Amino acid sequence: MAAQFRSYVWDPALIVAQMVLLQAGYYSSLGLWLALLGTLGTTGPSLHQVFSDEILGFSTPPGRLSMMAFVLNALTCALGLLYFIRRGKQCLDFTVTVHFFHLLGCWIYNSHFPSTLTWWLVHIVCTALMAAIGEYLCMRIELREIPLNSAPKSNV
Repeated sequence: MAAQFRSYVWDPALIVAQMVLLQAGYYSSLGLWLALLGTLGTTGPSLHQVFSDEILGFSTPPGRLSMMAFVLNALTCALGLLYFIRRGKQCLDFTVTVHFFHLLGCWIYNSHFPSTLTWWLVHIVCTALMAAIGEYLCMRIELREIPLNSAPKSNV
């Protein structure tokens, strides 16, 4: 049997490790963005800003800052997809998984399913941004030219 280019071997331990790493990166960078943007407002980062579905909105400054933090976090996590996943085909899978676990976390934290339209719009936009930019960055790496002249040059 001939070897295939980029053959894929089923490795559940690697997939789980990538999920845990990406989820930890998601919450770490979100906390960092909330802390940095919190200096513009009067509130510091809290679990309520991360998990509450009622804080996101255009009408209050903390709501606008939280929405900006979520969008900037999507851009930051797209870089995480580039460095930790490295496969354009898997970017959407990992992005949806991260946001699904965030949905579960919000559901548990609030004791009710997120029901505000703003929460859903922000997370749909963030999911699309993270997946699209992550896939674009991964595809740029995957489509690089493979150097064919790898033999050392001789000075004759």
